[in-house]
Amino acid sequence: MNNLLLGAHIVSGSLGIALGPVVMWRETQLLRAGKAAHSPAGGIYQATVMLICVSAIALVITSRPDLWWLIPVAAASYALALLGRVAGARRFRGWMPAYVHGIGGSYIALVTALVVVALTVDGPVRAGQFEVVPWVAPAAVGTVLIERWRHRLALFQADASTAAMSRHRRAGQRSTTMHR
Repeated sequence: MNNLLLGAHIVSGSLGIALGPVVMWRETQLLRAGKAAHSPAGGIYQATVMLICVSAIALVITSRPDLWWLIPVAAASYALALLGRVAGARRFRGWMPAYVHGIGGSYIALVTALVVVALTVDGPVRAGQFEVVPWVAPAAVGTVLIERWRHRLALFQADASTAAMSRHRRAGQRSTTMHR
């Protein structure tokens, strides 16, 4: 049973790592086209993150109860993916930071898990002063990248809003001129 869970966790984790950048790129293109950030790839990514998190929780419960603290981390990781998906689709007030931080934050969680397992569980950084680096580095680098992405989307949205207002004003001026 644990081998099946571990296999599902590894396969879904690999898929999530591969899909994350594709989703971010594709949904950025949708946003630039004036559409909602709600692609089929985004749905697959969200489902993949859910499978990763459920399998992680099951592995902790069945094999490593000493890692109980990973259960809320897994739940928060899925909550971020869900937040990004809902924010991109519904565009509620403040949706853009929620979208970017949701999708980006869930991806940082996946990368952090990969790096921690590769470097601390099965790798060269077992204990000592550098053990914290695999836990912190993905968030440090990813947060900067997420903020750049959010800033670029905000600039694009501001440019699109300005262009729309300008078109609206020109249309209003034309209709006023025609009625004179």
